[in-house]
Amino acid sequence: MEYDDTIRRLPVYLLLDCSGSMSGEPIEAVRQGIDHLLSELRGDPNALETVWLSVITFSSVARQAVPLTELLDFEEPSLTAGGTTAMGGALRLLMSEIEREVRRSTPTQKGDWKPLVFLMTDGNPTDTWEDAADDLKQRRLGTVIACGAGSGVDEANLKRITDNVVMLTDYTPDTFKAFFAWVSASVMTTSQKVAAAPGDLDGLPPPPPKITIVQ
Repeated sequence: MEYDDTIRRLPVYLLLDCSGSMSGEPIEAVRQGIDHLLSELRGDPNALETVWLSVITFSSVARQAVPLTELLDFEEPSLTAGGTTAMGGALRLLMSEIEREVRRSTPTQKGDWKPLVFLMTDGNPTDTWEDAADDLKQRRLGTVIACGAGSGVDEANLKRITDNVVMLTDYTPDTFKAFFAWVSASVMTTSQKVAAAPGDLDGLPPPPPKITIVQ
């Protein structure tokens, strides 16, 4: 897609667990959360100007459901739950797409801002993921936030991916919606001060009571 290459984009990647354990209310809450996220971002002038959004889903395999797309052109993906949890595949796909989609700076022109990545899972990886996690953390491609939903998540696994880990206090649709509301607030805040150095949660709004930061 053609776009104005004089505008520095803020790439936002959502990595969403669509494994079988997300069936029913959880996956429906994720759908509603994405709808809320889009509504909020499209109502914010700064976000409209800078934010481009991509969705990567992972179950038995990882796939990019939506490539990096301008907000006004973004079409919500059809999400279905089933299969296992190929989180390692999702991390490798994320790094590949960032390399391909995010414009780098050149001696004559600034590239895009560093990406903002939100990974949400309700379980532990079922594929080979450790090398991908270490690679992503070492590369420091942007701000990566991992969210664990439910007691089936090993916090140590998420900490291996990023130092920025949050946990949902329960598994209800309202809590999933609160997470996506926080994502939208975080993206809008970042779009207003994109020149700030990426890397941690300090520059983002505090999460709501249903979401706890893992120290």
